[in-house]
Amino acid sequence: MNKKRNILLVEPRYKNKYPPIGLMKLATYHRNLGDNVVFFKGDLKDFVIENIYNEVLEKLKQIENDMDWEKQRTNIIRYIKTKNRYILEDILNGLTKNKPLLTECLNSYSDFYKKREYLKNPRWDRIYISTLFTFYWKITIETINFAKNLVKDIEELKVGGVMATVLSDEIKRETGIKPWCGLLDKPSILDDNDIIVDELPLDYSILDEIDYKYPENNAYYSYMTRGCPNDCEFCAVSKIEPKYKEYISIKKNFEHVRKKFGEKQNLLLLDNNVLASPRFPEIIEEIKNLGFVKGATYVEPNQFEIAISNLKKGKNDDAYVKKTFYLIHDLLNKLERYKNVRQEVVREVYNILGKYDLLKIETATKSNLLKVYPILSDIYEKYRYKGKKSRHVDFNQGVDARYITEKKMKLLSEIPIKPLRIAFDNIKLKDKYVKSVKWAAKYAIRDISNYLLYNYKDKPDDLYQRLRISVDLCEELDVNIYSFPMKYIPIHGDDSKDRSFLEKRWNKKFIGAIQAILNATKGKVGRGKSFFERAFGKNLDEFHELLYMPETYIIYRKIFEELGYTQEWRKAYKQLTEKERKKANKIIETNDFSNYYLKTKNKKIMEVLKHYTIKRDDVKKEDEGFKDLKNKFDGLIKT
Repeated sequence: MNKKRNILLVEPRYKNKYPPIGLMKLATYHRNLGDNVVFFKGDLKDFVIENIYNEVLEKLKQIENDMDWEKQRTNIIRYIKTKNRYILEDILNGLTKNKPLLTECLNSYSDFYKKREYLKNPRWDRIYISTLFTFYWKITIETINFAKNLVKDIEELKVGGVMATVLSDEIKRETGIKPWCGLLDKPSILDDNDIIVDELPLDYSILDEIDYKYPENNAYYSYMTRGCPNDCEFCAVSKIEPKYKEYISIKKNFEHVRKKFGEKQNLLLLDNNVLASPRFPEIIEEIKNLGFVKGATYVEPNQFEIAISNLKKGKNDDAYVKKTFYLIHDLLNKLERYKNVRQEVVREVYNILGKYDLLKIETATKSNLLKVYPILSDIYEKYRYKGKKSRHVDFNQGVDARYITEKKMKLLSEIPIKPLRIAFDNIKLKDKYVKSVKWAAKYAIRDISNYLLYNYKDKPDDLYQRLRISVDLCEELDVNIYSFPMKYIPIHGDDSKDRSFLEKRWNKKFIGAIQAILNATKGKVGRGKSFFERAFGKNLDEFHELLYMPETYIIYRKIFEELGYTQEWRKAYKQLTEKERKKANKIIETNDFSNYYLKTKNKKIMEVLKHYTIKRDDVKKEDEGFKDLKNKFDGLIKT
């Protein structure tokens, strides 16, 4: 029998909305092989200290078992990092015996950490690191380089995902690790077996191992097609998924997830171009057969029951101890809020949790959670939310307007699609986009969103016009369209490694102005003509003015208009001659005003530029009263 391997799945510490599907499949793969699997998201230095703490805890319990060491978790970690004697005194306060042994134990592990001795005997047989967008380059490279120290054999450090595929050569040069490009869609890629990882169901339990909560966390995640027949220059799909697969049934994996992890509310499909499939009618039919018909509702299953069931099976104790603990405390919070719950019920739950050391996650154990389940199960079932919720289907990567027909729109209307995402990346697609929205309205699809690529072979006017088209369609058709402008970043070369790339018709100030406007609109542009015109201008002339307006005046528009500064800036700007304005614009477009007075001797231009010296951070939440604000900013501008 093969020896169990220790497998570490890592997602770097960037923020992202959706879970790492590739790692969830790898968790299933290795658990099916009988391996020990751990998932971590974040800075691996924190992961190391957490593992050292767990070892220290066991040693401390062996020396002094009567002490509640879990309550000292924060202090113990701080002492391991700092070896501060005052922290040690706090940890050992009240103890009269075994102090020398306990001190020696804590000191040895602090030395173990500070001298990086944990690197001498790596624990992990294999480490997988997922990668996402190329502009997360720095964080991802740091993660890979640190992980090299934690794996027994450097050949068993596996890096995959989007960035790994499109920047594979650069990653190898920077880290020495050759990433895997593309999908794990063939047998024997990882080990000598016939398992195809990409076809495996997802292991949702790993999401409960970590503290990070993905915003979209109650959905079935899947693909029903792979790849895209287009080969757009700005897109990495053709490299990651080079072969277009017209139809992938999700029924088998769907049932596996439902049985093991419970029913999910929504269906989130990450297909890159589902409408290109000639089998699109079959895809819609399968979605409906899985319970996602128009008007479908969902009642959340008893998560406490599911968590306990999986805890009993021992498939992922770390995850289900956490999940069960937090489910119980969510119940307790609800009981405290509900007016119709008798106080003795709340006290009863508190007493039960206190009796079984379940008031803090640090002291929660599997055995005690299993003991309280029969005591609390009826209370949980009685008070958990059992109301109906609407179900939604989301083709999250958007659908291609070039492939939309009225027949396909009618099919889409038969499922609870919300929102219908339509890419509108180029003003040349206007006619196709408008026709698609009109078909959607005809078939009662009223919630629509679009992705608007900008800073890519376009000019700012194109972005304004595309936004305006959607706003006008909302009024004309009585639909809700939310637009999400997305700044283009190359997928290859040095320009792909951060967010600083500028297309030749864009500049730092224009990008800053758009981001300032979107800051106020929370990144999206919704329905409402007056709202849009306030945010982006009534016409192109007003839009152009906003592009050059100080960003602080854009974000805190009401404040600076009432202070009169916006009007002062506008007046000074309009008083410039055409030649002066061109010179001023060149300075403004750099978006660097640190030494503006060295860039011109023209007093009229300087009168304009002084307004750009007020930074966003100068406006604090605690600032109250326009008189105080005016005094403050008068001083800043004069300075």
